[in-house]
Amino acid sequence: MNIPMVDLRGQYQSLKEEIRRQLDSVLEGSQFVLGPQGEALEQEIAAYCGVRHAIGVASGTDALHLALRAAGIGPGDEVITTPFTFIATAEAIAYVGAKAVFVDIDPQTFNICVDAVAAAVGPRTRAVLPVHLFGQPADLAPLKQICDRHGLRLIEDCAQSFGAVYQGRMTGAWGDAGCFSFFPSKNLGCYGDGGMIVTNDDHLAAEIRMLRNHGSRERYYHAAIGYNSRLDDMQAAILRVKLKHIDDYNRARRRNAALYSELLQAAPVLTPVEDGKGCHVFHQYTLRAPRRADLQKTLSAAGIASAIYYPVPLHRQEVFAADCAGLSLPVAEQAAAEVLSLPMYPELTAEQIRLVCRTIADAAAR
Repeated sequence: MNIPMVDLRGQYQSLKEEIRRQLDSVLEGSQFVLGPQGEALEQEIAAYCGVRHAIGVASGTDALHLALRAAGIGPGDEVITTPFTFIATAEAIAYVGAKAVFVDIDPQTFNICVDAVAAAVGPRTRAVLPVHLFGQPADLAPLKQICDRHGLRLIEDCAQSFGAVYQGRMTGAWGDAGCFSFFPSKNLGCYGDGGMIVTNDDHLAAEIRMLRNHGSRERYYHAAIGYNSRLDDMQAAILRVKLKHIDDYNRARRRNAALYSELLQAAPVLTPVEDGKGCHVFHQYTLRAPRRADLQKTLSAAGIASAIYYPVPLHRQEVFAADCAGLSLPVAEQAAAEVLSLPMYPELTAEQIRLVCRTIADAAAR
C-alpha cells in the first residue's frame, strides 16, 4: 500500500461534479479576473473569519508582501518573526526593504516564542509576524499585547491555519491583517496558486485592493506602483466549493491526528503537542524523531511518504548569512534536525494510519 503525503486526486473525485459545474459557469460568463466568483469568495471568507474585509491575491507570498507594504513597513524597519517556517515569510519582509529579525521558537508547539519576541523589540521594530505553523495557532493574546504596548503592527502568517481558532476567534482576525495561502496542498487549497488577506482595518483593505491591481483605484488612474496580484475567478470558483467542506475537512484532520498520537504512544518519537490555547487544524502531523534519517528510510521502503518541514532554519540559510552571522537559535536548530511529517489529509483512512504506525513500531523494534 502506497500512502502519499496528500491525496488531492481523491478529494477531487468527491467534489468533481460540483467543481465542474462551477468552472463551466465561469467559462460561460467569461469574467476571469476580479469577477463575481472572486467577489463572492471574498464575502464568504470575510464572514467565515469574522472580519470586515477579505481581499483575494495571487498567492500566500503576495498576501504577506502586500499586507506589509500596505501597513507602511519599508526600508530601515525591522520585523520580528520565526526562523522555523517556509522562506516566503521572510521573503515578504525583504520585498518591502525591511529586515527580518529572527527569534527562537517554543520547543513544543514550534511556534514563535513570546518571551523572545518581547526581548527583541527595539527602536527599529515596526511589526511582529508570527506563523501558525503546521496548523496550530501561535500564542496570539500576549503577542497582541506586546504589539499594542509598543505601537507595532501584528501581521499573521496563516498559510497553514485556515479554520484554526484561538480563544474563540479565527486565526487571521487577531492582527492588523491575516495572510492565507491557497496552495493546492493547504487545508483549503485551489488548483494553482492563490492567496487571501483578511482585515478589520478599512484603510489597510483599501490600500491592499489598490496595490494588488497595479496601484489603481480607478481604471487607468494609478496612485502608486503596484502589482498584478489578483486571485482569478477559476480558482475562486474551486475555493467556494471547498469552503463549504472546510470544517468537515479540519475535523477529519483532527481525528486522524488523534489516532496517530494514540497509536504512537510507545514509539521512540515525540508526537505533536497541543497547547490548549487554540484549535490545531493539523495541516501537518509533525513528529520529533531523534533517528530521523533511519525512520524516513524505513517509511520510504514501505511505500509511505514523509517530509521534513523544515531542514534548515531561515537564519542558517545562505541568503540570510550576512544578516545572521553568529546568530544562535538552538531550539529552532534542534527542531530542524529532528522533525518529520507523516501523511495527513482528510481522506486518510484508519487502516492507512495503522500501517504507518506499525511501520514506525517495527522500525523501533529492529
